[in-house]
Order: sequence, then C-alpha cells, then structure tokens
Amino acid sequence: MPTKNIDFNIDAAQGFGVFKNNIETELLDKVSSVNISCGFHAGDPLLIREYLLKCKQHNITIGAHIGFNDLQGLGYRPMDLSEDEIEAIVLYQVGALMSFAKAYNLEIDHVRPHGAMYQLASENFEFSLSIAKAIQKIDKWLNYTCLDNEILTKVADETGIVVNREVFIDKTYTQDFKVDWNSGKTVNDEDALNRIRTILFSSQIKLGNGLFMPVNCDTIHFDTKNPNIVNLLAKANEIVVPTSTNFNRAQASGWV
Repeated sequence: MPTKNIDFNIDAAQGFGVFKNNIETELLDKVSSVNISCGFHAGDPLLIREYLLKCKQHNITIGAHIGFNDLQGLGYRPMDLSEDEIEAIVLYQVGALMSFAKAYNLEIDHVRPHGAMYQLASENFEFSLSIAKAIQKIDKWLNYTCLDNEILTKVADETGIVVNREVFIDKTYTQDFKVDWNSGKTVNDEDALNRIRTILFSSQIKLGNGLFMPVNCDTIHFDTKNPNIVNLLAKANEIVVPTSTNFNRAQASGWV
C-alpha cells in the first residue's frame, strides 16, 4: 500500500467558443481536482460554467487557473508586470470564477498559475510572493498551488498561506531539482507511472541524470496535451485513487 495519499490535478476550460479540448471531460472521473481557466488566458463564460457544473457532478475540488493575457500567446509568453498589476490580474481572474461558483453553490479551493506565469512563479520569489499576497486578499482560506521548491517554501513561510506542493510527472528535472522548461523533453508514460510509485512509497523523484531527490508532494499535475493522457491517468488510478489535498491534510491530522 502507498505510504501517503495524493491529489491528481488537470487544467480545464482551456479554450474559447468552439475551440475546446474535449479530452478534458473524459478525465474528470480520474482526478480529484481541476483548475478551471478564468477567461483571461483561456476560457469563456459558457465554458467556465460548463466545467464548474461538471466538477459539481463529479464532486471534484475546484481551483482557479490564472495566467497572463498575452493576446495570441495563450498565457505562454512572459510579461514584466508591477506588483499592482500582478495583484489586479489575480483579483480579476479569481473573482470571476468565484462569482460563477457562488451562483451554483460551489467553493473555490485553490489558485494555480498557468504557463509563463507558473514558470515565473517557480523561479522568482518576489513574483510568487505577489501572487500569494493577492490570493490572501481575496480569501484567507484559498490554497496556492505551484511547483514544489524552495521558493514556494519561502512564500509559505513569509505569508502563512497554505500551499499545494506540485510535481510534474512528465517533465524532466535537472540535477539541481529544477524543471527543464526549455528542452522539450518529456518523461515516457512508463517512467511517469514509476515516478508516481516512487513519490508515494518513498517521497522521492527521479532526476534527468538518474539520481533521486526528496520531494514534498501534495498534488501531481497531468498535462491534457499528452496524446496518451486518458490511458496514463487510468493506469495512475490503479496505483492510487486520488484524493484532494485538503481531505488528505484533514485525514493526516486525525479529523477523518
């Protein structure tokens, strides 16, 4: 049996109008949390509502998926923003999703950056700190999901925000425990499944050089652009049935 429980998360509502990733719907019964785009880098009002209601139907934890509005970049182009600008775009996006959720008696659990925003948050302490402070202005109970590393630890220590420490199972990690964003290399599906097993049983992750590093993982992110994502998530569910981070924390504390 695994030594810990874990959350599986995916991004959803990554589209506009007729441009949709329909595979997202097939994955909802295989994950425990979903990050819904807020209409800034992706998503439109009908798509946001659609996925909120689907999450309600599947009893899945809901997060706000926030990003840069970089016109045709779909949130993958970096932007140089002031702290006020960062705060404004976080408030704008999370507020939009929370308004939708309130209309359908739903709650938003966490906030996860997207694309270039995520990469910058995982590498730049001040930027990540600005995101966390903006989240806390909205709701002190919202969790902040980002890459498990020293920056996220420092942000949690500085603000007191509850963080969801995330690991990618398909990305290559360098020997200094950084995600290799630029190489384009991805872990094959069998290695990805072995990575899940290693995280669950020994709280470690295999790096690109073959060595292992300790990891403090609350949630595993699955990329819906993976052409084999349905099969991969099905096999991952055979290893462990995912459960949301807050449930796992409550269980570990003895409340469940």
